[in-house]
Amino acid sequence: MEAPPPYNLCNPNKKSAIINRSYALLHSIAITSLIFYRLSSFFHSTPSLPLLLAFTSELILSVLWLLSQAFLWRPFTCQTFPERLLQDKNDDELPAIDVFICTADPEKEPPLEVMNTVLSAMAMDYPAEKLSVYVSDDGGCGLTLYAMKEAWEFSRYWVPFCTRFGIKTRCPKLYFSRFDDEFLGQGYEAEKEKIKLKYKLMEKQVQEAESNGKMLEEFNTKNHPAHVEVMQDESHNANGTNQVKMPRLVYVSREKNPSYHHHFKAGALNVLFRVSNMISNSPYILVLDCDMRCNDPTSAKQAMCFHIDPKINSNLAFVQFPQKFHNLSKMDIYDGQLRSTFLVKWPGMDGLQGPMLSGSGFYMKRKALYRDIVQEDTDFTQLKQYLGPSNELVKSLKSAKYNTDVTSRLLEETRFLASCKYEEGTQWGKQVGFLYMSLLEDYFTGFNLHCEGWKSIFYNPSSPAFLGTATTKLNDTLLQGSRWNCGALQVTFSRFSPLIYGLKSRMSLLQRMCYVYLSLQPFYFFPIWCLATIPQLCLLHGIPLYPKVSNSWFMVFSYIFIMSQLKHLEEVLSTGDPIRTWWNEQRIWMMKASISYTIGMLNAVLKLLGLKEANFVPTNKVADDEQITFYQNGLFNFQASTVVLTPLITLVTLNMICLAAGATRTIVDGSFNAMFGQIFLSFYVLMVQYPLIDGMIFRKDKGRVPTSVTLLSLAISASFLCFGSLIIKS
Repeated sequence: MEAPPPYNLCNPNKKSAIINRSYALLHSIAITSLIFYRLSSFFHSTPSLPLLLAFTSELILSVLWLLSQAFLWRPFTCQTFPERLLQDKNDDELPAIDVFICTADPEKEPPLEVMNTVLSAMAMDYPAEKLSVYVSDDGGCGLTLYAMKEAWEFSRYWVPFCTRFGIKTRCPKLYFSRFDDEFLGQGYEAEKEKIKLKYKLMEKQVQEAESNGKMLEEFNTKNHPAHVEVMQDESHNANGTNQVKMPRLVYVSREKNPSYHHHFKAGALNVLFRVSNMISNSPYILVLDCDMRCNDPTSAKQAMCFHIDPKINSNLAFVQFPQKFHNLSKMDIYDGQLRSTFLVKWPGMDGLQGPMLSGSGFYMKRKALYRDIVQEDTDFTQLKQYLGPSNELVKSLKSAKYNTDVTSRLLEETRFLASCKYEEGTQWGKQVGFLYMSLLEDYFTGFNLHCEGWKSIFYNPSSPAFLGTATTKLNDTLLQGSRWNCGALQVTFSRFSPLIYGLKSRMSLLQRMCYVYLSLQPFYFFPIWCLATIPQLCLLHGIPLYPKVSNSWFMVFSYIFIMSQLKHLEEVLSTGDPIRTWWNEQRIWMMKASISYTIGMLNAVLKLLGLKEANFVPTNKVADDEQITFYQNGLFNFQASTVVLTPLITLVTLNMICLAAGATRTIVDGSFNAMFGQIFLSFYVLMVQYPLIDGMIFRKDKGRVPTSVTLLSLAISASFLCFGSLIIKS
């Protein structure tokens, strides 16, 4: 009997694999030659401090490069066939899905944006009775609860409208803002106008409530009781008279108390995990950031093409979709699309054990978050030791029951599950649910799942499954990066470090290399600071750190630089991006290595020493018109924190001084041949970071570099050159 056609296909990208492996082989030979040259030169003469720092930087870059090759070794591409799934499965046979949406601060994450995310999730092209949407409001704000009630009322019109006419864009804000001349059937235009009026009315009411400010008066993110409210279609539950089935919407605000650690987003997700266990108990969970709207309503069916495939579903933990954004400019100066991650690294991990968990846009198997704790023969008392004192929660584990009637007793139990004390003495965040200990709960949780033998899938459909809001300000981009890197380093400095913990796991060598690379990525801060200052200081004093141009060893350094640039360019072009993306990515990578990696490293070390507490600040989703104008025109907005901006301007100022003075010196004393490498390095840094020079000298708008920062940077550069000169001469 012929096997039925598969729901999905995952095939290796052989062309990319050949290019990547050939490059890796040749590049590794060049790096080995460079290390041999450095070590052999040390035997002939005692190395100076600048030379040792330069060599240490080259070693760190070499190690990180070697680890990064694991991402490129076996890239895969996946595709799905939802139509085959629907031929084999009717609506009753599709598994239920719980959608988790987290928000924390209505001032940085506007309720209207959260509402649109909620409505797009409720309107997904999936059986409505199989969908439950849970919103975690960590701020406990009355305005957010009011907005959710308004969203529920509007959804009673929006969901049937989308279902009836097969609407593809199911985020109402995006749907009503686009030009639409489609004819989708009789009565479509009239119905659309009715729905639009209702949306505008809802929007106006929420804006008025927001501007009124009364609902924000008692807003306290750090101290408020637990509150759970369920919004569902009672008329349908009571007598079945409602012809259109509706998803359930559940508002959850967990208890906050300054005396208890709330574990940031991971803690909020675990509360939703427990509460949903009591109400809908769906076998699969979709996690979304509050601004990550469902763009393709069929994403759930696409994910199920993997999750219910009998060949892979037994050890498949999650299906990760890429994070894409609706507000990216053509220039994308801040690398908001995260091209390297979602178009190169994650497809590369697909050929191994699967991509890392990426915070949003993933469909998780509920069973995977319980690990091996929940088994058929697990003792009831033992389960309570792991999961806490709630008898009802433990009972729900062995039942797939969907509670159609949410009683007051059930609501009381959910509030107990959302209390501060509930997790005391349990394994929540340690062995169960989303794991704590790191600000980067997604990275840490995904790492542990892969260590336990679970697999994941990366699926990048032609139509984006989800669309979020990218940062459009330099300050937000760099501080967000510092938080990510601090979270990665918290894992690196713990007993769960991929360097050692992965050795005992069921993870492959290449998969472990990927995790080690991400855990050590912040160490880029050292070579970027050394190579942006030490060669320049030596150039000023005529001290060569690289071979002469006439020396054959110079070709090794040249080859490594040129081939790295060409490989980066090849990756950019192969993913369909223009050449300017190659240049923009180098610029923002230098900025992140200088600021994000450095701040992340400092914060992680201070937390390790107990000198600083972990903190999580939501990324600001609000952008003013001026900020958006700068971004859309490809202009950097240098209205940033002094701590963020000063180091960048200092490095550029230092390179300008050293290049001008050093190049003049080489012309006078005829040492151009010996100093060319350092002249080129300074020139390269300035060319890549030209927008900083433009912001300091030429721009006169509000986004220019403040004069105070320029003067401070000039003073720091002069101090560094003075002290550096004393050290070199001593």
